[in-house]
Amino acid sequence: QVQLVESGGGLVQAGGSLRLSCAASGLTSSTSAIGWFRQAPGKEREFVIGINWNGDVTRIADSVKGRFTISGDNAKNTVYLQMNSLKPEDTAVYYCAARRGALLTVGGLYYYWGQGTQVTVSS
Repeated sequence: QVQLVESGGGLVQAGGSLRLSCAASGLTSSTSAIGWFRQAPGKEREFVIGINWNGDVTRIADSVKGRFTISGDNAKNTVYLQMNSLKPEDTAVYYCAARRGALLTVGGLYYYWGQGTQVTVSS
């Protein structure tokens, strides 16, 4: 059974940084992918950034390019989302999601989801 647990959210001022973690258990296939999504109040869920399990393929949304990066620690089965230069519009609940197969940007194609962690950026 795959379980994803996010951590690291919180309140930060604009321009600050946060690092989110996604600890994945039960997901050992080298052909898996992890994606980070976010959903702000009143808005649809959107893809933010993702990485395949080998770490050689990443995808990133234009809205966070140059500010967010993703990395993985296979030994810890953990994926990290480093968020720098945060803006108030980055405020959302952030979810990590996993799927067996290629890295995709469509949330509906991910089978496993974490509980989400709130990120709030004050102006």
